[in-house]
Amino acid sequence: MNSVSPSAAQYMGVVMQDEQVESRRPPSLERQGSFGFRGPQASDASRDTAREPDEMDKVKAKLMSAWNNVKYGWTIKTKTSFNKISPVTILGHSYLLNNEDEVERFRRDFVSRIWLTYRREFPLLEGSTWTTDCGWGCMLRSGQMLLAQGLVVHLMPRDWTWPDALQLTDVDFEVFRPRSPVRAGGVPIPSFGSLRGSSSPEKTPAGSQAPRCCQRKRPESARDRQAEPIHSKLITWFGDQPPAPFGVHQLVEIGKSSGKKAGDWYGPSIVAHILRKAVAKTPVAQSLAVYVAQDCTIYKEDVVHLCDLSLSQSPADPSDQAWKSVIILVPVRLGGEALNPSYIECVKNILKLDCCIGIIGGKPKHSLYFIGFQDEQLLYLDPHFCQPVVDVAQADFSLESFHCSSPKKMPFSRMDPSCTIGFYAKNKKDFESLCAAVGMALSSSKEKYPIFTFVEGPGQDYGLEGDSSNHSGPSAHILPPDTLSRSNNRRSSEEFVFL
Repeated sequence: MNSVSPSAAQYMGVVMQDEQVESRRPPSLERQGSFGFRGPQASDASRDTAREPDEMDKVKAKLMSAWNNVKYGWTIKTKTSFNKISPVTILGHSYLLNNEDEVERFRRDFVSRIWLTYRREFPLLEGSTWTTDCGWGCMLRSGQMLLAQGLVVHLMPRDWTWPDALQLTDVDFEVFRPRSPVRAGGVPIPSFGSLRGSSSPEKTPAGSQAPRCCQRKRPESARDRQAEPIHSKLITWFGDQPPAPFGVHQLVEIGKSSGKKAGDWYGPSIVAHILRKAVAKTPVAQSLAVYVAQDCTIYKEDVVHLCDLSLSQSPADPSDQAWKSVIILVPVRLGGEALNPSYIECVKNILKLDCCIGIIGGKPKHSLYFIGFQDEQLLYLDPHFCQPVVDVAQADFSLESFHCSSPKKMPFSRMDPSCTIGFYAKNKKDFESLCAAVGMALSSSKEKYPIFTFVEGPGQDYGLEGDSSNHSGPSAHILPPDTLSRSNNRRSSEEFVFL
């Protein structure tokens, strides 16, 4: 497979997607023959003609919304199988599903992740006829889940889990032992499919140990229960009402500055910049900043300038330890037309890190939020489920639809190479540890070129205009002059097409 260096790949998706959308638009009224073209008439008739496309757009939007609500409003529930020999990794936590206690820990961890999906019947998106994001907003929803995870580790107690996680329906997955001498390979062991079964847990085989992170005694649930008001408040920030700072209304509005509008499809790079702007403009996240890497490069000094509040003082006070927590988003491309297998081990090592908050990307034509893996399968949350809007302004609104009890997996080989990786650092020490840990994970790649790199200085020392906190568009990749013409002809899937 031909590999493409991330630092030598050029994001052309925005232009291509705009051209594709333009080519799909119906002909203007002047080109539609006798039914569309009208000669000069009275001013009232002209105004009626001018209003006609708006009415047509409303009808088309209603039909499309109705179809998408049906298409994504139901799902066939299938159980995902996990084997009990290989550990399951979820954002720095590892679980060996060989006994009931481990299965329960895994289930509690997975269900606690905030799940944001398509919604219908929310207030009209400004300047459009859309009251749902079904069929086009899945990358925005994946981005919301990534940001929500960053806010959870920022605001909630360490290793927090939702106290009501186990009150949802029995988890929809099964655990099996591959090539068991008692059972045929791949046959589910029912006692692990339902945590409330009466079967006794199986003992851990001799010489095998659960991963170290799962042997730690979990803090008392009273601490997690006390954090529930913060949990509920955090979800209100993603509500589907115009005032919500990270709701779809705000994200679509911010996306207009990048040439996007409601009903368009968004790529992972553009969503990264939309999230950065959303965090920067809201007062609810004053202690948090978002940095978006440029050219697959994290410029350390730019991060320091963004987070070190002492540098904004005049004169600078080195004794001031004030530091903003930071979410680092890195848009990357892991291959040409398909995922380069050489990067799979590196992606696994990144998902094993405590500082990783997930990956937004998906498979071709289908956006997903990746949070872990087992063997050669990625674990993900899927936004492609249309639910009724929840009025988060009401007291004690239900949290159940914001948490998923059905873990899903897909092969690494189906992963689209265009994605955005997220990290979180609470303070300066955590940022330094992040750089070291991520650097080690990147060095595990078998590919000649790393997925992305760290550089000590600021971006402007390398010919970039300002740091990423002021950068308004998707990351562009610097190419040697002789490769620019070739890159323009290379097809890019940076912008997903959702059918």
